[in-house]
Amino acid sequence: MPRKLPEYNASSLADIAFMLLIFFLVTTTMDVDSGLERRLPQWVDPEDIEDTPPIRERNIFVVLVDRNDRLMVEGELTRVDDLKDRTKLFLTNPHNDASLPEKEIREIPFFGPTEVNVESATISLRNDIGTTYGTYISVQNELVAAINELREEIANQEFGRSYDQLDRERQNAIRDIIPMKISEAEPRRVGGN
Repeated sequence: MPRKLPEYNASSLADIAFMLLIFFLVTTTMDVDSGLERRLPQWVDPEDIEDTPPIRERNIFVVLVDRNDRLMVEGELTRVDDLKDRTKLFLTNPHNDASLPEKEIREIPFFGPTEVNVESATISLRNDIGTTYGTYISVQNELVAAINELREEIANQEFGRSYDQLDRERQNAIRDIIPMKISEAEPRRVGGN
């Protein structure tokens, strides 16, 4: 007569597996992509839009990225490493160069009458459908880094503190001088083979 094998009580294994699952869910960190911080303009009814005057070409900083990840800034092939400096030059126009944005005097809190770029001065970014994500993010990072560095320089120069350490009113005043105006067009074919 064959010998009977003893039965193994497995009823508690499901409980143990469930507890291990809960333990790993609670202790595991999840990487969350924060994305790009952008504020979209408020929606305006097309019937309410008045005819706006044309924007002068010198007030637009054109940045194009083709499907081969080549960067063209203001019609010239440029390295991504040089984009930040070119952007800073566009945003400050220190010598009132006729090819860079027009300037106007505006009353800025904490600064008084200050020479700043005209309201229409904008960075225009367009990339090709085939642009790699890494290049797209690198270009975005350089544009935002230029703006952040300029804001930091003004904060240290005028208030002797980092931009992040300033109160909201002073930060807003600096944003009035160096606004983050990046216009992103819908990706399309912008060149390259």
